[in-house]
Amino acid sequence: MSTSDHARRTTPSSASTSPAAPAPAPAAPAASFSLLNPAQMCQAAEDAAYAKATSRPGKSFLLGITAGAYIALGFVFFVTSQVGSQVMPWGVAKVLGGLVFSTGLGLVVLTGAELFTSSTLTLMAKASGRITWGQLLRNWGVVYVANFLGSLLMAGLIYAAGTWRNADGGWGAVVLKTTAAKLHHGWVEAFVLGILCNLLVCLAVWAAYSGRTAVDKLAAITLPIALFVATGFEHSVANMFMIPLGLLVNSGADAAFWSAAHLDPATFAGLSWSQFFTANLIPVTLGNIVGGGLMVGMYQWVIYRYYNAPKSEAHTL
Repeated sequence: MSTSDHARRTTPSSASTSPAAPAPAPAAPAASFSLLNPAQMCQAAEDAAYAKATSRPGKSFLLGITAGAYIALGFVFFVTSQVGSQVMPWGVAKVLGGLVFSTGLGLVVLTGAELFTSSTLTLMAKASGRITWGQLLRNWGVVYVANFLGSLLMAGLIYAAGTWRNADGGWGAVVLKTTAAKLHHGWVEAFVLGILCNLLVCLAVWAAYSGRTAVDKLAAITLPIALFVATGFEHSVANMFMIPLGLLVNSGADAAFWSAAHLDPATFAGLSWSQFFTANLIPVTLGNIVGGGLMVGMYQWVIYRYYNAPKSEAHTL
């Protein structure tokens, strides 16, 4: 055997002495951009409801404040769009207002804020036995109060900023006229308007669960929200901003504002906080619960969870 052959046989190869190369990491699964089907949307909605109801109250409270503020900003956009709209056909002006108002719910959905009207969908998680009545009611209470505080905060800021004086008082005039219209519904009328409103709001949120991108979600939200606003349905959280702002303007406006806005203060003399609660907020809130929690959440749950479940699987209503 030659020296070179002996060396090749007795010297370990570089492959045996070098550390083994690490195995390549498994490729990440490709992101799916396909829309969810109705049954998957129902499951996504229920999972989201469960997550809200079992979240820490402090977190829900903070997310509720932001949701109230975002809906208020949508109403700020609505008011601005309606200044001078009397020169437009009524329907066109209202549709424009509805389209810009949808900015508020778009911000809520994209940032994960908690809105009472869409939180009514937690009834689905209760129906499936995933949460208790205590968890459901705690979430509703925390989010409702937080939405109110966020709305009032934004109303105070807009009032202090003097935004209502814009357009020679035209901006404040829209606020006052909108507030007066909301406070002159009958109790039953306000209740039914609340049902119709949250039917559309929760359908918008429901449809947004099918989307995988921000564009998908915003597209799903916009038209249902524009429909409810343009038609004059009643949203409890939106009213937590608009009506207090109208009451602030009504009580704080001076003679120069009334003159510039061409308004008679006697027209709005009957507007009050007690009227806000009894004639609007209470019936509208109850209507929102029926429209969102029952007519969307529970209705879809029965179709896609109750009837799709194996017969051996029990559900607790």
